[in-house]
Amino acid sequence: MNLSSLANRLESSEEKDYGMTFLANARGRGKDLNATLMSEAEGTVQGHRDGHGFVMRDDGEADVYLAPQEMRAVLHRDRVRVRVIRHDRKGRPEGRVLDILARRPTPIIGRLLHENGMWIVAPEDKRYGQDILIPKNGTAKAQAGQVVAVELTEPPSLYSQPVGRITEVLGDIDDPGMEIEIAVRKYEVPHQFSPETLAQTGALPERLRPADRRHRVDLRDVALVTIDGEDARDFDDAVYCEPAKVGRVKGWRLIVAIADVSHYVKPGDPLDADAYERATSVYFPRRVIPMLPEKLSNGLCSLNPEQERLSMVCDMLVTPGGEVHAYQFYPAVICSHARFTYTEVAAILANTRGVEAQRRADLVPHLLHLHEVYRALLKQRATRGAVDFETTETQIVCDDNGRIEKIVPRTRTEAHRLIEEAMLAANVCSADFIQNGGHASLFRVHEGPTPEKRTLLQNYLRSLGLGFVVSEEPSPGEFQAIAQQTRERPDAAQIHQMLLRSMQQAIYTPINSGHFGLAYGAYTHFTSPIRRYPDLLVHRVIKALLTGKVYHLDVPTHVPVATSSRRGPRPGGPAKKELSGWEAAGAHCSANERRADEASRDVEAWLKCKFMRERLGEEYMGTVSAATSFGLFVQLDELYVEGLVHITELGGEYFRFDEARQELRGERTGMRYGVGTRIRVQVSRVDLDGRKIDFRPVREPGMPVPTAAPRGAAPRERPASAQQELATLQDSDREVRRSARKAAAKVGQRAAKAAGKRSTAAKSGAEGGRTKRTRR
Repeated sequence: MNLSSLANRLESSEEKDYGMTFLANARGRGKDLNATLMSEAEGTVQGHRDGHGFVMRDDGEADVYLAPQEMRAVLHRDRVRVRVIRHDRKGRPEGRVLDILARRPTPIIGRLLHENGMWIVAPEDKRYGQDILIPKNGTAKAQAGQVVAVELTEPPSLYSQPVGRITEVLGDIDDPGMEIEIAVRKYEVPHQFSPETLAQTGALPERLRPADRRHRVDLRDVALVTIDGEDARDFDDAVYCEPAKVGRVKGWRLIVAIADVSHYVKPGDPLDADAYERATSVYFPRRVIPMLPEKLSNGLCSLNPEQERLSMVCDMLVTPGGEVHAYQFYPAVICSHARFTYTEVAAILANTRGVEAQRRADLVPHLLHLHEVYRALLKQRATRGAVDFETTETQIVCDDNGRIEKIVPRTRTEAHRLIEEAMLAANVCSADFIQNGGHASLFRVHEGPTPEKRTLLQNYLRSLGLGFVVSEEPSPGEFQAIAQQTRERPDAAQIHQMLLRSMQQAIYTPINSGHFGLAYGAYTHFTSPIRRYPDLLVHRVIKALLTGKVYHLDVPTHVPVATSSRRGPRPGGPAKKELSGWEAAGAHCSANERRADEASRDVEAWLKCKFMRERLGEEYMGTVSAATSFGLFVQLDELYVEGLVHITELGGEYFRFDEARQELRGERTGMRYGVGTRIRVQVSRVDLDGRKIDFRPVREPGMPVPTAAPRGAAPRERPASAQQELATLQDSDREVRRSARKAAAKVGQRAAKAAGKRSTAAKSGAEGGRTKRTRR
């Protein structure tokens, strides 16, 4: 897996089990659970599609559970004050709503329905939990079935539903791009720039002015090139490499030039306010909601070929062992010599005499030097012990109407890895530069497993009979060693998934705790200021350090300051008071990054449901990707779509979820379904509104089925269809029971003839004997 994708997986691998989260909070703070009874707290309501909810407390303490009855008077994302009234059987605090402090002012998106003579809107976000009543004069002439935006006129109460009026008609559910229109409103993604921002953008020059080049290093003659995907439109990084002396040995000079967005986006400007509000660009299939207006993201800031551009440069000397021996940052003016694609660079590296290489003959030597320094950096990554899992990533290919045409695996090449290693090196240098300068900034922090997750992982590895021991303070090298040594096992995917799940989410914070997954002591984001606001902040800090100044961060007052349980600032670093604004900015950027991920996943899930709705009843082979207490998630081999096989579809016996092994096991037959199990399924149901796809197992006739291995036996190869094995075992059980009943009947008949009048008692005894045999 590439490192940037690994980071995304690490950031989305946080365990969602509420009970585990609560216990971790309680144990970490060493508090008596009973001490919280009758205490009051403020927070934000997080609804659940099943009707209950939680209050995410402002003070960072354990979330408070709200029963469905309590949720009737509140809505998802309301701010409330609650009182803890009891603890449930799982140890979770349960609360009662005392006061509603604020309601979310943004419209609610949903489908307009006409049922029993009444107009209602069913929210797209099922966490709201209640339909909204619409008066006849509040429909805004919308038609039944259309997607609309609703503004509440009457809030819900314990005895009444919420009432609202339609403020916007988005269109029909099948309109092209409707899923994106729903997502940007559902997740409150800012998608329109303010008039002030548009006016400021319009006043920007079309090209560089002489004043823009002042106090900058002229690198226009350096053969910097961009390497991106075929569909990329904004180019924020360019690279160049040449051999150089590092001490007495031969090494490389690696230049990473990043678009100087901070030159155009100044603190306090409307452009900066809009960029901070968005915090990140949001990527959907065939559409991007950019952080910056197109004139900047695709124009002035984009390192387009043969165009003069301003940049911030990280100039490094790399040793043959892949260590950065020295580095320096400086502002520069550059001119990209070419726009390469990953496919093109991979072809050139594979064949330096091919057509692609001949077309770019003057740049081929520089690409070869880049490949050399990449191989050196790769050695250093192995020395650090950075975590690297092999997984299959997919790409959605859409047609002109925005519907899925196909889903294909994304091909990883040496060109992808080359750019990633160069960007990682620049990010590490920026973190080191800021840390040595003692300036406050945002680090990209990814901490190791919590004690609870470490214990769960250790129990899982032990249940598989693996001799790996996870230490009290595990290092990235331990995880990488497990991944490497289990790579060839048939259950490698299951093991690697558990390794991922044991890790925490990565966040932006001013208090550096290192990056566990990448095995860096200090790491930050410097290389993508066009699409990430934290990178823009890092550029401003680096510029301030270069000029001997201090960059004072001004955070909007409406952004809450997040509390942090991390260790305090290091000696000689920024004061605690100075960090408060940076903590608020880190919390804001982290939250908006999650929001962007959720919106993107929601759109992809909608498209996949639409894609599979046309394939109801069709059968496919698949692989179990996750096992839960309620069923199995199966990914189809051909389509790369995931769906649920509910536990009730697995057969007529009771299946128990084995948390240690992460598998479902039948209590009677011992049938096991774990990650990696091959299974044939049929598409049985598609819920477009709920973004759910359901499968049912298919019994494959005519295929040999191996018998279940006894407990403790050596692992065997799984059958092509686990459902077929279960059906065969059930048939065998029925045959055994029939034989037992026949034998018991014969015994009863012989006893009746011999005992005469005692025949009734003899039959009763035979019946009892039959029962015992059957139970065995």
